[in-house]
Amino acid sequence: MPQLNPGPWLFIWLSSWFIFLLTIPPLVLMFKPNNPVNTSQMTSPLNSWNWPWP
Repeated sequence: MPQLNPGPWLFIWLSSWFIFLLTIPPLVLMFKPNNPVNTSQMTSPLNSWNWPWP
């Protein structure tokens, strides 16, 4: 059974993970998230509700 011989498959598996780890993280880190809006400047008026409790 050739699939039980780890010789060539181990090298292919390790080399593919090495390539993925070298190429994918820089591509993901190129995307910069949007800066969140400062919520302290945007305040809405606080209106209290009068609940009609029985």
